[in-house]
Amino acid sequence: MSKQGALPDSYTHDWLERLDGRTRLAQAVRARYDALTNDLGGHASLSYQRRSLAKRALWQEAVIEQMESALARGDDVDLGRMTQAVNSLQGLYKTLGLDRVAKDVPNLSDYLKAQA
Repeated sequence: MSKQGALPDSYTHDWLERLDGRTRLAQAVRARYDALTNDLGGHASLSYQRRSLAKRALWQEAVIEQMESALARGDDVDLGRMTQAVNSLQGLYKTLGLDRVAKDVPNLSDYLKAQA
């Protein structure tokens, strides 16, 4: 993986926004963020705290996937660290919610009135 497509060495709060949107990594991460936040009722309906936790969940997920890729290549992986990362991700998901939440949408009559 090129340096541009690799995860940064350290976490910064705006890492998602700073990704080069032309890269496959940025597109995949943003698609995952959208999928995660949509399952939670949509980005706009989430508090700052939930949006922050969603970003951290993506970070954890990427770290775990890198470890899984290393295992698939036959590289040595610290299984204790991997287990800890999976447990941390599980905790983030439990805090965010494991079930889909319906978006709050207007009824058809209200929607049509707003469009007129």
